[in-house]
Amino acid sequence: MFFQIRFFFAFAIFFGLLGAVARADEAAFPATALARFAADSFSESEAAISEIAVSGAPTAKAILEAASARRLYFSPSTKVVFYKDLSDKYFDAATGQPIASPAADAKAVRLNNRLRGTIDTALGALMLKSPDKSKRLEAAASIFKSRDASKLGALDAALASEHDGDVKQALEEAKAAIVLTSAPNDRALAFPAIAALKARGGQEALVLLQSVPANAPGDIRQAADSAVQSVEFKVTIWNFVQNLWYGLSLSSVLLLAAIGLAITFGVMGVINMAHGEMVMLGAYTTFVVQEIIRSWAPQLFDYSLAFAIPLAFLVSGLVGVLIERTVIRFLYGRPLDTLLATWGVSLVLQQAVRTIFGPTNQDVGAPSFMSGTFSIGQLAITWNRLWIIVFAGLIFTALLLALKYTSLGLQMRAVTQNRRMASSMGIRTGAVDALTFGLGSAIAGLAGVALSQIDNVSPNLGQGYIIDSFLVVIFGGVGNLWGTLVGALTLGVANKLLEPTAGAVLGKIILLVLIILFIQKRPRGLFALKGRAIEA
Repeated sequence: MFFQIRFFFAFAIFFGLLGAVARADEAAFPATALARFAADSFSESEAAISEIAVSGAPTAKAILEAASARRLYFSPSTKVVFYKDLSDKYFDAATGQPIASPAADAKAVRLNNRLRGTIDTALGALMLKSPDKSKRLEAAASIFKSRDASKLGALDAALASEHDGDVKQALEEAKAAIVLTSAPNDRALAFPAIAALKARGGQEALVLLQSVPANAPGDIRQAADSAVQSVEFKVTIWNFVQNLWYGLSLSSVLLLAAIGLAITFGVMGVINMAHGEMVMLGAYTTFVVQEIIRSWAPQLFDYSLAFAIPLAFLVSGLVGVLIERTVIRFLYGRPLDTLLATWGVSLVLQQAVRTIFGPTNQDVGAPSFMSGTFSIGQLAITWNRLWIIVFAGLIFTALLLALKYTSLGLQMRAVTQNRRMASSMGIRTGAVDALTFGLGSAIAGLAGVALSQIDNVSPNLGQGYIIDSFLVVIFGGVGNLWGTLVGALTLGVANKLLEPTAGAVLGKIILLVLIILFIQKRPRGLFALKGRAIEA
């Protein structure tokens, strides 16, 4: 009863007019509503706000926003009402037309707490009546989060006139949130509210259902408990699906980072500790491309990745060939020496990037088609992660086709299986080694382009993925691309499923221990390459 008395007076005029008047005559709008502001009375201003809210006038929203921010004025002598926008320009409230200057005797429309509440409700009602569906959904979502009991009447009025199913559902859920927060003991309202939130599901609905007080009537409490159990089960299922999505997303990142390493490690037997820096070079290539586009052709920003992908491939690939020709070619057959040498190369590359670009993170933007999130049920999917999964799949497919149907791929497979026999058949194994190392580095550069969209671009970017990349390659089988794919999927999904229960750090430790135990049983990984030289 107290709740109803508290809000009745503030909104009686507003909701009475809202129910009785679908759209006021625009010609009567200035005479009946704006003149009330000139009366300089709180009660008259409240009535004016209510009339404006149901008027359908084009300037209604601007007037109410100006009143809320104390930017609405009137002239006591002429009774003309006008408002000021955020750029300090003045407009006639009746017509919305700009005016040169305010009246000399202009006074601001006074506000008190009651009027502020009335304005907020009126603005909410305007949004709920917007012809734009997205704005109505946005207004309903805002009310659901705020649970403002003063919006209950506006919701009822909006529900009575709403015909879109999605918006109607959102309005019912917003009303349910208000009811369970403000009037959970009202049977006429509580049962429909519980049913609406049970159908909605999700963590927010669960919190609202759990908020039903213990001293609520028994049937309401029982309905709420039943709904809580149902929603908890759904939340558990959706959380599991969400973790699977996170695992798939992480798997795509691991695949991008490890696939190039699988080639160099498998064909050449080189422990390349500078592989992470090839990823870093791809990310910084993306940064440079975007900076050039921002400066010279900002309209092409959405196409920045189309320019960055081939350039990152070339830059990282050429640096990889240079490293192989100047350092690694002298260390074949000495894996520990290659580890130390490439570790030194990684430090040099990191310092070079720090010197050129600085040690801080660089701003790499996302094209419009990679921005935002969409939902499937309770599953939230970001566009950038989805595109990276697609990108990883395309790279994997292209690499498989290249290894199977190109002469370089045939030579790489021959060198992998039996280097001496390949050499005796006329294959220049040195050139194959250089091109193989360059190809692995180039693919790492493509991984850098993708990672620039989801991670900080800094000199340490590659260091966060090098260990996991080696684990993926060893677990899947050295030099086997299908093994790398399976290893990335297994480790990525397992890591994300372990995190909620074991934590991020302990989860990684558990995975590392399991991989060590697995390698003890199968030293060559899941899919071991076959060949005389390999099996010898």
